[in-house]
Formats: sequence, structure tokens, C-alpha cells
Amino acid sequence: MNELLIGYARVSTNEQDLTAQQNALERLGVRPNLIYTDHGLTGTNRARPGLREALAACRSGDTLVVAKLDRLARSLRDAKDIVDELTAKEVKLSIGGSVHDPNDPVGRLLFNVLAMVAEFESDLIRARTREGMQVAKAKGRLRGKPPKLSPAQQRHLMEVYNAGTHTTAELAELFNVARSTIYRTIQRQHRPNT
Repeated sequence: MNELLIGYARVSTNEQDLTAQQNALERLGVRPNLIYTDHGLTGTNRARPGLREALAACRSGDTLVVAKLDRLARSLRDAKDIVDELTAKEVKLSIGGSVHDPNDPVGRLLFNVLAMVAEFESDLIRARTREGMQVAKAKGRLRGKPPKLSPAQQRHLMEVYNAGTHTTAELAELFNVARSTIYRTIQRQHRPNT
């Protein structure tokens, strides 16, 4: 029975591209038809269909290959669950070409250290993001997206709405916005000033 290299790649947002990871996996010997992917899913989300397919494709003696550990898991708990599943199936893990046998005590130790570093890095990113948002909020720069309609357009929309001559769907078409924008504008205008 031939031992296979099963690849897994993931990006967190739909705007990101998988090409670099897929190329890295191919350089590590994974055939393109054996690369499973998840697009727009964070590493903390365990409900990743591509990962499930990759793990299901692994058989005893195979190796699951990822370009970097943070593409596989971003928390120690998640990494441990994946390693436990690989161990039960007698599947090795290759991280950027470095193969870790989960049945080997040294391999297991190295993997756990790498998983802790990945979780630490993820925590640092979250902390820096929160800190940056607090600074921006304190400086009055964190306000969210600007309204789709200008103040003049909002006044005109309210005049037409209050006249009762158009439905919200007609107003949305007339102002070239989604109905949800119409509802939000109406709600904002009817909100009492605080």
C-alpha cells in the first residue's frame, strides 16, 4: 500500500489567495488533486469542511502536510484534537517539510511546543488589534462605516417616506440602495435625541 501525502491549505478571508500555500504544498511533494482547502474560515473555527475532508482522506502511514502550523490550528486545544486524531489513525504531520510523528515522544513534544507558539502568536495579534481599536476610539477615529446616503439624501428620503407614496422597496430602488439601508435611515431619523 502506498503512503500518500495529503495537503491542507486555509485562508481566513475570501479576499486572501491560496496560491502560495498550494505552491508550497506541491513543492513539498503533495499532488494537486490531494490538496484540500478552506476559504474564508479562521483557524479558530473547527467546522472547516476542507480540513474534515483532508483528515478523512488520511490512512495509516499517510502524512498530512501543511505549509505552516497556523494554517492548521490557531489554538492549543484545536491542535491537540487534530494530533490526537492523527495519532489514532497512525498518520504523520509535516509542517513546512518538517515531519512530526505523533507516536514519537519527541515528535509529540515538538508539535505541542509549536502549537503553543501558534496560539501565543494568535493571542498577540488579537491583543494588538484590540489595543489599536481602543486608541482609534479614544481619538475619535473609530466610527464604523459612513452612511450610504448623504444628509440631504436622508432628508429627501424621509420626506418621500412620510408622504406615504412609496413602499420601502420602491424607495430602495429610487435611492439605489438596499432595503436595509432604507430601514436603518428611517430608524435613525425616528430615534429620540439623547
